[in-house]
Amino acid sequence: MTSIAILGHGVVGRGVEQIVDTRDLDVEVRRILDLPQFCDGPRMTSNYQDILDDPQIEVVVECMGGLEPARTYILAALEAGKSVVPSNKAVVAAYFDEFVAAANASGAALMVEATCGGGIPWIAGIEKAARIDAIDRFQGILNGTTNYIIDQMVKGGLEFDVALAQAQQLGYAERDPSADIDGIDIANKTIITASIAFGCACTRELPVWGIRTLTKADLDVLAAKGLSVKVLGRGVSRDGRYAVAVSPVAIPARSLEACVPDNYNLATLHGETIGELKFYGQGAGSLPTGNAMVQDVLDLKAGRHPSYDFSAGLEYDPALLVCDYALRSAYVPADADGELAPGYAILRGLDPVAARAVLDEALAADPSSFMVALPEVC
Repeated sequence: MTSIAILGHGVVGRGVEQIVDTRDLDVEVRRILDLPQFCDGPRMTSNYQDILDDPQIEVVVECMGGLEPARTYILAALEAGKSVVPSNKAVVAAYFDEFVAAANASGAALMVEATCGGGIPWIAGIEKAARIDAIDRFQGILNGTTNYIIDQMVKGGLEFDVALAQAQQLGYAERDPSADIDGIDIANKTIITASIAFGCACTRELPVWGIRTLTKADLDVLAAKGLSVKVLGRGVSRDGRYAVAVSPVAIPARSLEACVPDNYNLATLHGETIGELKFYGQGAGSLPTGNAMVQDVLDLKAGRHPSYDFSAGLEYDPALLVCDYALRSAYVPADADGELAPGYAILRGLDPVAARAVLDEALAADPSSFMVALPEVC
């Protein structure tokens, strides 16, 4: 019997508990950490030391969110020789290399499947592909909230604010939706993905923007060109360099990505011999994410866990992601080269860092400005 402790008893923590308690997996939930006012059962505790001091607990399943105390608790568990299975992409993206070093020093394992793509076996897919191929690129719809908003704007003819409110009512978006609609959540998942796929400690200073200023009119203009919009995390690696970025991207309306509905995710990797692989499924939620975490626990129980190596020494070079962009704004840069449609200036041959700088200038002049990448369009 493998005994685990769950840190945090919210949506994901309860999903893990439900899966373990209702299936014969030879796994038991021995302790659950929560706030004192919610500790109403024999396995509940508000004292983390109870978990660290229990020699029967082999795995700590972290479902807390935020940077602290999650970072402190994860490090303490790893240093105590307890393996850690986190779902918290923010803390893993911020301290991935530190967690790996702590795990390596103690002989514990760090399993991060649930941080990216919910129930989709995205990280496992990368790890398997990388055993044979150098992964040279990836991209992904890795946030169900923004995908749901765009899908409702397209299919239901809704404006952004209405679609966002609907997402909040359904529990897909938080009361403060900034992490989703500004691309921060996808950025965290992109950092984790790139670190594993490319074997480097991915920069945390990547260019990021989202769909806060997207309008139904923007989608209509692109649809008239046979295009749709998705917020993608993208990464490329070649010749000792790599680049990552998060932004809205215009894609062919008949592509698989354009057809991803509701709050689903679709992530793609490419390797020399395997070619292109796509992973589709529920990208968030209590049971999908809980499933990914329990899968990691079962891998640990079977003696399987990854060994992460970030020593590739790649140089960050945003020029690897150069493409054209369309900008809708009252501010028109002097180097704009034509229009995608009236009011949508085309900026040619920008890397994502330069594109983000142009968008910042546009937003300062016109806060409603919107920019979308056109990697294979113009």
